[in-house]
Amino acid sequence: MNKIKIGLLREGKVPPDKRVPLTPKQCKQVCEQYKNVEIVVQPSPIRAITDAEYEAEGIVLQEDLSDCDILMGVKEVNVSDLIPGKKFLFFSHTIKKQKHNRNLLRSILDQKIQLIDYEVLKNHERKRIIGFGRFAGIVGAYNGLYAYGKKSGRYDLKRVKDCFDRAEMEQELKKVKLPNDFRLVLTGFGKVGYGAQEVVELIDIKEVGPEEFLKDSFNEPVFTHLETSDYYLKSKDGTYDKEEFYTQPHLYVSKLATYLEKADLYMACHFWSKNSPLLLTKEDLAANKNLKVIADISCDIAGPIASTLRPSTIQDPLYGYDRKTGLETDWTNEDALVVMAVDNLPCELPKEASEDFGRQLINNVLPHLMGEDEEGIIQRGSETNNKGQLNSGFSFLQDYVDQELE
Repeated sequence: MNKIKIGLLREGKVPPDKRVPLTPKQCKQVCEQYKNVEIVVQPSPIRAITDAEYEAEGIVLQEDLSDCDILMGVKEVNVSDLIPGKKFLFFSHTIKKQKHNRNLLRSILDQKIQLIDYEVLKNHERKRIIGFGRFAGIVGAYNGLYAYGKKSGRYDLKRVKDCFDRAEMEQELKKVKLPNDFRLVLTGFGKVGYGAQEVVELIDIKEVGPEEFLKDSFNEPVFTHLETSDYYLKSKDGTYDKEEFYTQPHLYVSKLATYLEKADLYMACHFWSKNSPLLLTKEDLAANKNLKVIADISCDIAGPIASTLRPSTIQDPLYGYDRKTGLETDWTNEDALVVMAVDNLPCELPKEASEDFGRQLINNVLPHLMGEDEEGIIQRGSETNNKGQLNSGFSFLQDYVDQELE
């Protein structure tokens, strides 16, 4: 059995990311499970998990990873840290032809690196098998409640980033005191949406169905969790057909604004395709006088939700949207709609997010990476091969690679 050496990369992106693909105990677990595997870790002063914690589990720290067969990180790897001819696993953020990462993909091809992108690792049902979505939902929902507390002045939550761990974050939620006429709308039933629901269910609020939400009166805080079929209807006859919607989305229009006219807080956790109808237009927001906060956890910039003008940051998570002009404004202005659009939410709970991610890596990815990959999961998730070529499923990126850098 051939020896395989795995190196955990030090995160080099700015602003720094404190997450890791495997925790110390998980590294030890992998080495015990796969007797031919050795794991070493590049030292880092940035990680939420210290070098000493890895050493305590018998994991060797190693600066030079050039003798490793497989390199694992979390976010994009700096071009200067690439090693020719190796296998790399990380989120490359190139699949949507992100302009700022074109040079990274070019360098990967030039150096004949096999890029296995976590974002495109999927099972035979085409569902993603690894990601930080659940923790994006958890942190994003908390941040939405934090924003509502700030806007309304009813309570003041500690920031997630300032909590020691998730347990402290959940203790903070006991401060949430909502008015009896409060209404919340949540969209998305993937890992992000369910993560958000975990948090919503920790506060004093009742779940109601979509129709109840629209028609009934309540004397207590309520929320509704909407399916795609609840807010997308065929423009011709007001019906919904799932298969038709995903193949011909242009036939549909959004009625989300109808729900948000009655909502105080909207948590957006849906998946949105650029071919799908817009969810919430400038006109919708201009007409809405009730909505106070949008926590856009999905964070599609200049996409389905008109108020998401830009991503916000962990350090400065909120900005305002002027419903009359459609421009950014100070969120503290009385009439401003508050927008929370942090695009790296799991970084606020780096230890728990890393542990959850590592568990997915061990259960869903390593059996295929270390084995024969009979289901073709690694093959389908490899954007490039070790011959300096885009794999067949990613040939659509060729024009992106060939464009001249500006």
